[in-house]
Amino acid sequence: MSQAELPPGVQVFERGWLSSNNVLFLGAQSTALVDSGYCAHAEQTLALVAAALRGRPLGRLVNTHLHSDHCGGNAALQGHWPALQTLIPPGLAQQVAQWDPVALGYEPSGQRCPRFHHDALVLPGTEIELADTPWQVHAAPGHDPDSVILFEPGSRTLISADALWENGFGVVFPELDERDAFNEVGATLDLIERLGPRWVIPGHGPVFRFEAAVLARARSRLEAFVRNPARHAHHAAKVLLKFKLLECRQMLFVDYVQWAAGTPHFQGIRRRFAPEVEIGDWIDQLTQELVRSRVVRVVGESVLDA
Repeated sequence: MSQAELPPGVQVFERGWLSSNNVLFLGAQSTALVDSGYCAHAEQTLALVAAALRGRPLGRLVNTHLHSDHCGGNAALQGHWPALQTLIPPGLAQQVAQWDPVALGYEPSGQRCPRFHHDALVLPGTEIELADTPWQVHAAPGHDPDSVILFEPGSRTLISADALWENGFGVVFPELDERDAFNEVGATLDLIERLGPRWVIPGHGPVFRFEAAVLARARSRLEAFVRNPARHAHHAAKVLLKFKLLECRQMLFVDYVQWAAGTPHFQGIRRRFAPEVEIGDWIDQLTQELVRSRVVRVVGESVLDA
């Protein structure tokens, strides 16, 4: 997609699956970044943003939600630009202030996120000015209960975070904590349909043109998970395993199993959906599925990202 099809002053850094996409806004007198990626990529994020700013300071940092792959670069950006104003959704503001890695979900998922602070909230039902243009803030629970999405009605551009990708949506993490959230995913998809975007900047993957088929794929995926929650949990476990290898690149299988066994989300998924299987055998089964999907390799006693 050409840059000209985005609103003026908007630049997207497409990252991958370990780090979320970053969206940079350059206004006449202001600069802002939406989402900062994972901490392992913090230096790269900082370099990308600094190069695009061409000597200007970064003024604001906005997080769509506080998963580690979306806010893991916050601390590095705050350290580089001490005057940076950081805005987060309201749901976990107290937990950020007190820095509770359990409540914030980092320890349960077995992921890292350096401590950062916030200065203000990005509130659903309001507007935020980015690159001299007002963007609507909408609540988008489901993947994360406190997530927001941003919509610019003039160009009909949507920053969807992980509420909508070109081929689905992110893991519905509240379901891993035994909280009903599939209905919230559906409600957020309905909201996006009402907004009627032309272009979607997702949390991961390339910018894409919004079409009816995109929603149809997401709704079909959601319906499959609603019919069979074990399928969603199985998918979530593989996503977490793959994420770990995206970060570490290579691990001894025994260490891989030990990490998963000590990670609360894996403990909960196995307790609910695979209690009869020993942890090592279960992780081996999941790993072999990832191997068959060609996203993981096993070499000797090690498991590697592919």
